[in-house]
Formats: sequence, structure tokens, C-alpha cells
Amino acid sequence: MRRAGHEAPYDAPRHALADEAEGYLLAHAHREDARREAEELCARMPWLTTAQADELTCHYVRRRLDVTRQLLRSTVRRAEELRQEYESRYAALRHTLLRRHAACACAVLACAGGVSTLTVLLSR
Repeated sequence: MRRAGHEAPYDAPRHALADEAEGYLLAHAHREDARREAEELCARMPWLTTAQADELTCHYVRRRLDVTRQLLRSTVRRAEELRQEYESRYAALRHTLLRRHAACACAVLACAGGVSTLTVLLSR
């Protein structure tokens, strides 16, 4: 999937629609996989009546979708935690790098000032 933050703002509605359609298709495919698995499970239990098999299939699909929803939410939550950790670490590293570059620039300017002062004093 795309991240909207890296794209031009005028493309955002089009990408949001594409992401929503992709999500719908993935959810539909997942639901069909769950239904197929439930039907295979019911086929291994020939003693079930049609009503029982239908009830078991519905229950299995509901439960499987609930578990998947929980897994996706925990994955999204963890991804957000990692993103925040990486952003804070990046900010700290950037701050340290800026401080070091400023210190180097000050040292170079001090040396240049010292050399120019020494040159002026020696040329007299």
C-alpha cells in the first residue's frame, strides 16, 4: 500500500479510493477463504444436519474474522509504536549530528580566524 504523506496532495483522493478498494477485495477474499475452510470442516463431519453445518460455518467465519481483525489491529498498533520509536531516534540522531557539525564549523572558523590573525601579525 502507498503512504499518502509521500505523494502529491491532489493524488490523495484517488489513492484513498484505491486503498479502500484493495482493502475491500482483501477482506472479501479472506471471508471466502474462511467460508471454504468452514465448509471443508463441515464436510469432515457427515453427521451434522444442514442447519447445524450452516450454523457452524457462520460461527467459524465470524470467529475467524474476529481473530483476523484483532491480529490486524495489534499489527497496526505495533507498527505505530515502531514508527514513533524510529522517529524519536531519528530526531535524536539528527540533533546530535547538527550539534557536531556546528562544533566543527566553529572550530574551523576559530582556526581560520587564528591563522588570519597570525598572518597579519607576521606580515608587519
